[in-house]
Amino acid sequence: MELLILPVVVLFIVFATVRFKMSPIFSLTIAAVVSGFLLGLSPKEIMTAIGEGFGKTLSSIGLVIAFGTVIGIYLEKTGSTKVLANAVLSLIGLKRSPLAINLAGYVISIPVFCDSGFIILSSLNKAISKKTGIPVLVFAIALATGLYAAHVFVPPTPGPLAAAAILEADLGMVLIFGLLVSIPVSLAGYFWARFIGKSLKEKDLEEESMVEKKEESESNIKPAQAFLPLLAPIVLIAMKSIVNYPTHPLGEGIVFSFFDFLGNPIIALLVGVFFAFLLARKTPAKERASWSAEAFKQAGSIVLITGAGGAFGAILRTLDIASIINFESSSGVGGLLIAFTIAMILKTAQGSSTVAIITTSAIIAPLLDTFGLLSVTDKAFAVLAVGAGAMTVSHINDSYFWVVSQFSNIDVKTALKGHTLGTLMQGIVGLLLILILHQIV
Repeated sequence: MELLILPVVVLFIVFATVRFKMSPIFSLTIAAVVSGFLLGLSPKEIMTAIGEGFGKTLSSIGLVIAFGTVIGIYLEKTGSTKVLANAVLSLIGLKRSPLAINLAGYVISIPVFCDSGFIILSSLNKAISKKTGIPVLVFAIALATGLYAAHVFVPPTPGPLAAAAILEADLGMVLIFGLLVSIPVSLAGYFWARFIGKSLKEKDLEEESMVEKKEESESNIKPAQAFLPLLAPIVLIAMKSIVNYPTHPLGEGIVFSFFDFLGNPIIALLVGVFFAFLLARKTPAKERASWSAEAFKQAGSIVLITGAGGAFGAILRTLDIASIINFESSSGVGGLLIAFTIAMILKTAQGSSTVAIITTSAIIAPLLDTFGLLSVTDKAFAVLAVGAGAMTVSHINDSYFWVVSQFSNIDVKTALKGHTLGTLMQGIVGLLLILILHQIV
């Protein structure tokens, strides 16, 4: 009977989110409370577990999510996202512009939500299409899949951050392996766009001029300046993992202390925020303050959802799922497949990748030992397996699906064929890469 509790509460989360449009904050918290009573916990034990799970999860990533969101908002508001896109485009060249758009989307989606990133960059698609003669939907799908790859694999995107906190994985390892997995996944989206994009057609527009946006003023921001808020935290977090490697490749002196401190995710993202502030140094203080307020408002719901997921996970840890299902996997491959499958089911059922990542992480956290995922690298791969499942697939219950279809001027059937099948292919490629890397490492 205890084993039935898990699928019942997961179905409740999906049903409440999809049917009644309930916020995941409420559905996850209610699921935690109900699970506690069904497992025979006293009211005091339930509240203690929820409080500890919520607090422990947010203690490590609450500020990280907030700072990462501030960086994203500043890049967006200062026009730096288009500076980044144009820099990648000029580096790769107009001849390979779909690849440039794909990689630009990938880079921008690390601090900026993929929905926002697509809206910001979609205006480039038609302009470049006219210059090159390449169908505009090749660019649309290349951009959508590039944005999507970083969204589920690379911190400081909230999903991977939350999963790392719940599964107690090293964020630097998640970042390093996340980059190794997500870049090929992004490129897989590019090749899919080249394959399928030429056979897709836009809807007819009677007055195309109606949707044209007025030209934005030229930005004075240099590409190097635009990249700094993004790259500085990534490099610092990665360096912390390198200096903390058991062999201590850079010694245990001042270099170790320097990167061990600056590579802490909170400090690293704060450094990124400082560079983001420099982008807006000529912007009036009142306007900058409104940007920060917008960022914190956006981060607030993500922080609360993440904390609710941690609370749900804390309740589930009181249930010895491992002994009930008697699962044995010394290699960890079986556990990674299960993590991928659960996340895939949740993503497909309720639409949100972030909710799928957080819920799946809470479910598998008590099972990591049983799955044989014990080491630092094993836990990082578990985070990535959840991420791969949470991108499989984006369809009509996903807000990102509608952003891609509406801003690309395509109908639902075309979006399902181009975008949804593309995310399915990306999820499978991501899983295969994770399993290969897990065996090698």
